[in-house]
Amino acid sequence: MVKENDHICPFFIADMEKKDNGSIDTESPMENGQPPDPAQWAVADVVNYFRMAGFEEQASAFHDQEIDGRSLLLMTRNDVLTGLTIKLGPALKIYEYHVKPLQNQHLKHSAL
Repeated sequence: MVKENDHICPFFIADMEKKDNGSIDTESPMENGQPPDPAQWAVADVVNYFRMAGFEEQASAFHDQEIDGRSLLLMTRNDVLTGLTIKLGPALKIYEYHVKPLQNQHLKHSAL
């Protein structure tokens, strides 16, 4: 469980638009002209991201497995589907609508 004194990035406070397919807009507010880098997220930030995205129950799996931002960006589809002990439906949504877009966003911004 995330404790109240755990570090949580302030950009998670921003409104996140949840879409009908279970995804959210992964575009975050700008920080110094750039979106906040998920590679810098702590475990608590990853957990909070998924809680804010509507995956309250599944977010604890990221805490249990100590998934920080760098680990999140390295995860494969198989890691999410089998390594987190999450039911298949939510795991598919988490990977397709969250992990993969965050990975693509990170690659796009790190290539600049």
